[in-house]
Amino acid sequence: MSANSRRNRYYWCMTKLLEQAIEKVKALPEPDQDIAAEFLLGFADPEGQKYRLTAEQLREVELAKQEAQSDRFATPAQMDEMWRRFDR
Repeated sequence: MSANSRRNRYYWCMTKLLEQAIEKVKALPEPDQDIAAEFLLGFADPEGQKYRLTAEQLREVELAKQEAQSDRFATPAQMDEMWRRFDR
């Protein structure tokens, strides 16, 4: 199978929307293309992701989602403290 026929077969399997998105990403600077590629790869193969949240981090994410659903957001002072805590 030639490279051209492989490419046509590849595009044949893509939806029009995905094809449009890929075309837009191609126009981005290389570093931005890499970010988009990492996102797509992580989306397509979640088991292959480089980064894994710990059980504690997952609990924090769930808590944050519950707080957001209850309209409970951090104050500016709380955010300052959070940034100090993680800026080690």
